[in-house]
Amino acid sequence: MKPRLTYRDIPVLLVALLPAFYLAMIFNTLNNTVPVHFNLGGRPDRYGDKSLLWSSVIVLTICSVLAYLLLKFIPLIDPKKKALQSAAVYHKMAFATLLLLTGISFLLIQSAKSSDFYSSNVIFACLGLLFAFIGNLLYSIKPNYFAGIRTPWALEDEDTWRKTHQLAGRMWFGGGIFLSVLAILLPIHILIIAFYSVLSVMVLIPVVYSYIYYKKHHT
Repeated sequence: MKPRLTYRDIPVLLVALLPAFYLAMIFNTLNNTVPVHFNLGGRPDRYGDKSLLWSSVIVLTICSVLAYLLLKFIPLIDPKKKALQSAAVYHKMAFATLLLLTGISFLLIQSAKSSDFYSSNVIFACLGLLFAFIGNLLYSIKPNYFAGIRTPWALEDEDTWRKTHQLAGRMWFGGGIFLSVLAILLPIHILIIAFYSVLSVMVLIPVVYSYIYYKKHHT
């Protein structure tokens, strides 16, 4: 079935508006000057008028809705139409992405509300959970040009695609959970190094495996 907007999408899209509603509710309680930019440690390094929060929240809301719609309707723009076989998977990815961006909006508002609240570790933990969620979906995603481990060898051969994504699914699920735990335990300056190191392994090993598997079975 081709993806289309239905009444079931309305509650999902309303979730993206929750940060704006929350900001409207607490806006008068905020200090006139609030943090508007944060360094990698999650600490504010620039302040501005609290009205600037609206632009950040609106931009994140628009991005979350656009990301949701793009992922939901990717099967319609797939030239080979194979993505239609994974329409339900794209829908789940779309919802997870919307939740992540919505959560970042809430963290931004909370950082402005509470001067001793630093959000970087929380964001990295959420990213880890998103990777784990995507890893759980990689098992069932069909060959396509838009999502997954899209190596030339995986796109050329469906068996290589399947084996690559079985490995990637396990690595992304386990790696995502591991990254979330690290985000809770490690200070931010160590976490950043560990996060990108683990992420590099999660990406590179399936790519190398895809090449080796294809060459082994097609030469």
